[in-house]
Amino acid sequence: MTDLAVGLRTTTKGHSMTSTSGAPVRQRTTPASPGTPDVIVYTDPRSPAAEAYRTLRTNVRALIRPPGGAPLRQILMTSAGADEGKSEAIACLGIAFAQAGMRVVIVDADLRRPAQHLRFNLPNTDGLANLFGGKSPRAPTLQPTTVPNLHVLTSGTEPESPADVLASPDLDRIMDQASRDADLVLIDCPPVCAVADASVLSTRVDGVIVVVGAGVVKRDLARHARAQLDAVRANVIGLVVTNAPYNERTFASYYDEAPVTSA
Repeated sequence: MTDLAVGLRTTTKGHSMTSTSGAPVRQRTTPASPGTPDVIVYTDPRSPAAEAYRTLRTNVRALIRPPGGAPLRQILMTSAGADEGKSEAIACLGIAFAQAGMRVVIVDADLRRPAQHLRFNLPNTDGLANLFGGKSPRAPTLQPTTVPNLHVLTSGTEPESPADVLASPDLDRIMDQASRDADLVLIDCPPVCAVADASVLSTRVDGVIVVVGAGVVKRDLARHARAQLDAVRANVIGLVVTNAPYNERTFASYYDEAPVTSA
């Protein structure tokens, strides 16, 4: 397993608009239009956190496009426990890839505590959970966002048994349809140690990235999560550390320096 990035520090928990760079961030005075992201890569693109996600994008791209090998297109992102920043990380990484020209679909498979419709200001009445059990299969509703190349499949109506729904054979068809016109599909799901959903999904994707919140998750819980993924033979390709410290003075001084002009 590869350490993909260390130093991601996102302070936009929920819908706070505080910049990690110390620069003021414009507050929304009117409701955002549907599909407008409320995450730091979009709201404060010059912040240290946004730059860290662009670095993460570079690291992930190297893993999902191995030289001489088949590309990994469906990537599950999970965490050991709650509140480690996985949903924020998925939204930011998806935006970063889309801004680099890749066609990206974010699928919210966290059917218990969905977050992607909130991150992108989207309705959630029709989504992933609504595609199971119908008499006739239908294509997933991929909602556009204000970020070119980026679409979102929200979680939809919460089912009675999310783990059973995600274990359905219909999931492969749904994911194939969602991936049809995408270069990369990023899948949000519940924490590994909380419920069975992540273990079920991890065997049906090309790769898994585990998000670890520095100072949030206990080491034993993180080890248990890794052991649980190993037990189902998930292809864990990397680890992302969120809420890690960074040298804000160094970052700020780089942007504050006046450009050097040659004689």
